[in-house]
Amino acid sequence: MSLLDKTFPISWDQFHRDARALAWRISDQNKKWEATVTITRGGLVPVAVVCRELGIRTIETICIASYHDYSTQGEITVLKSKGQNILVIDDLTDTGKTASIVRKIIPKAHFAIVYAKPQGRPLIDTFVTEVSQDTWIYFPWDMGFTYQKPIAKSGY
Repeated sequence: MSLLDKTFPISWDQFHRDARALAWRISDQNKKWEATVTITRGGLVPVAVVCRELGIRTIETICIASYHDYSTQGEITVLKSKGQNILVIDDLTDTGKTASIVRKIIPKAHFAIVYAKPQGRPLIDTFVTEVSQDTWIYFPWDMGFTYQKPIAKSGY
């Protein structure tokens, strides 16, 4: 699939609204969340919004790389892992590969994702918007008026 086949560009305003909507859905769980674990890098932005809305101060990270360029998903690498068994936040579940690995590390966590594709949905507890499997989501941090390549030459 080319990056231009089927796309879903998301503005900063829309992403903020969707991350707040995720916080509303999580708040319906009626739990006192002690901490969050976010999947980097994509989960860093929504976790800031969700934690602000829910009054959570502790944010742990689990660093996983699956996209090594902007068009293909490669071998998944756990770069580091830490955190408590509580709430996992990410921007997107695509194939579910990342969520599957994190579930093995933190099996009892509640997974809350902003955007979900059908293949990844079975591993997710809460999400806001579902998009088709063949849709490429352009997140606002990837965009200017046109697609923006990362500054570092190493790619994604």
